Amino acid sequence: MSERAIVSVLVPAKDEAENLPEFLRQCAEAFPKVGAPTEVVIVDDGSRDGTPQVLAQLQVQYPFLRVVTHRRQRGIADALRSAGDAAEGDVFVFYPADLQYKPEDIPQLVAPILAGNADIVTGTKQGKYEKAFVSTVYNTLCRWLFGVRVTDLNSVKAYRREVMAHVPMRPDWHRFMVVIAAADGFRLTSTPVPLYPRTAGTSKFTWTRIPIGVLDLLSVWFQLRFGRKPIVWIGIILSVCQQFVGINVIFYYSTELWDAVGFTQADALGISV
Repeated sequence: MSERAIVSVLVPAKDEAENLPEFLRQCAEAFPKVGAPTEVVIVDDGSRDGTPQVLAQLQVQYPFLRVVTHRRQRGIADALRSAGDAAEGDVFVFYPADLQYKPEDIPQLVAPILAGNADIVTGTKQGKYEKAFVSTVYNTLCRWLFGVRVTDLNSVKAYRREVMAHVPMRPDWHRFMVVIAAADGFRLTSTPVPLYPRTAGTSKFTWTRIPIGVLDLLSVWFQLRFGRKPIVWIGIILSVCQQFVGINVIFYYSTELWDAVGFTQADALGISV
C-alpha cells in the first residue's frame, strides 16, 4: 500500500483456501466505502490445505493484503494478537474468512469509531444460524454477569488498537474483549450485521467448547470482580476462614465440656446405647 492503513481487518484463517479468493474480492469492493485507507491482515493458523499457496497468489493480486503464518494452530486469540502486531491501522476489525459475514458490512462497523463516537462496535447477528441457542445463552449470561448492554458479544467487531492491550493473553479470551473493555471504560455500541450460511470449508466449532466457555466466563467475571480489588478477595477468604475456625473451636470445647461432665454425643442426640 502507498499510504499507511488507518483500518486493519484482522482475519484468522484455518484451512480456508476455498473461501479466501472470494473474501478478498469482496474486500476490494467494500474498502472504497470505508472512508480511510484499509488493509487486510490474514493469519494462516497452521492450515493443512492449500491456504499458504492461495495466500501467496492473492498477495500479488491485492496490495492491501498482509500475511502472517503460524506453523501450528494456535487459536483465534493468538491469531488476533499476531495480526495486531503486524497491522498498521489504528482501528482493528475482527472478521472471519468463512464468508458467513460479508466484507460489505465493514464500513458500517468502523464508521462510529472513525467519527469519534465509539471505541468498540459489535455486530448484532441477523437471520437464522446454527449456534443460535448457544449464542443466546452466552449473551444472556454476559449481560447478566457484566451488565453490558449490547445484544451480541460474540460476533464480528471493530475496536481501537489500544483495546487489545487490555485483553489478557489467554486462549479464547477474545470472546470477552467487549466486557473487559467495557470494564475499563471504553465506549460501546452495536450495529446489525447479516449472517449467511457457510458455502465452503468446514466449521471449527465443536460442542466441547461449551463447558470450557462457561469456565472462561466465570474466570473473567472473577477477575473483573476481585482481580482488580485484591483486598476485597483477601477479606472474603479471611472471613470464611475465621468462620470455619470459629465453628471448629466451638465444637472442640463443647466436646471437651461433654467429656468433663460425662455427657456423650449419643446423649445429646437422644440415642440409647
